[in-house]
Amino acid sequence: MGLNRMLPQDICDCPRGAHNRITDVPGVTVGHCTIRRGDFCTGVTAIVPQPDNVFLQKLPAAVQVINGFGKSTGLVQIDELGTLETPVLLTNTFAVGTAATALIRYMLARNADIGDTTGTVNPVVLECNDGYLNDIRGLPVRERHVRIALEAAGPDFAEGAVGAGTGMCCYGLKGGIGTASRVIELDGGNYTLGCLAMTNFGALRDLTVGGVAVGRQLTRPQPVPEERGSIIVLLATDLPLDDRQLRRICRRASVGITRTGSFIGNGSGEIALAFSTANRVAHYESRAAVPVMRFNENRINDVFRMTVSAVEESILSSLTHARTTTGRAGHTRLSLRDALRRKGVRRSQIDIW
Repeated sequence: MGLNRMLPQDICDCPRGAHNRITDVPGVTVGHCTIRRGDFCTGVTAIVPQPDNVFLQKLPAAVQVINGFGKSTGLVQIDELGTLETPVLLTNTFAVGTAATALIRYMLARNADIGDTTGTVNPVVLECNDGYLNDIRGLPVRERHVRIALEAAGPDFAEGAVGAGTGMCCYGLKGGIGTASRVIELDGGNYTLGCLAMTNFGALRDLTVGGVAVGRQLTRPQPVPEERGSIIVLLATDLPLDDRQLRRICRRASVGITRTGSFIGNGSGEIALAFSTANRVAHYESRAAVPVMRFNENRINDVFRMTVSAVEESILSSLTHARTTTGRAGHTRLSLRDALRRKGVRRSQIDIW
């Protein structure tokens, strides 16, 4: 999965994880439900952060709204409390409400106390607008599609035009779901940081790979198109980062995004969410003071580099895995591979496979 070798000008010297996926972080799983029917070209992707009940054993988490053109749900509570208590769902803009209801039902079925003897639950759903390829007004996503994605969650999952990424476009080409991971050795043990990106942003002329202006080779001179779209970046790690430190790595996601050519335009929504599987927060904690392990801030530059590298590769991986797709009203987005072939750009010129 991901790119086959180190990107030119890679900012990070850390090796990739065993499978170069976000699921290299122990306990993290991902599942898809893809909807391809007529003019419908959309879906749902579920990221389950741990195998245990995440409501009872919450995870330190943080969110950074880099540019807030978006309709996600659940971010306010993460920002306030610094914890994640549900799986994370990705889908299209108009399916956020449906996905949130389905996720609430999923959590209620596993926690008889929610909304009864304890508080409510904070469903986290993030979105991008796939309306160019998908009949988004038709509202094709149903609660059953969310259940399918959650039940399909596992360590192996597809990238490209699948799940929530089915109808997404990136740099004027076919985008979707991309992932990558990095491993670092600290104090004699290995720790992993993984990224999953849903890419739906950018203009083709801006696409940059390893410092090479690939997009300029694929498009004719023309007026610069308006930057629209969105990208959702999920970061998972087993490093013992607290919510403040997680917010700091979320901010560095913007560097990984801009290394691929984006300038984060006015009409684009960029949101990064990060969580750690270390230092779980018990819902029914009885102690007044709880001991935690905290990452040494003097070493956090290593984590920043891992973040930027994994985000950059996840975006490019979404492009290299996606296939040319025709959707609503005959609209078509070429894959990066097909776009390069049509322009006669040789793989030896741009080595990203």
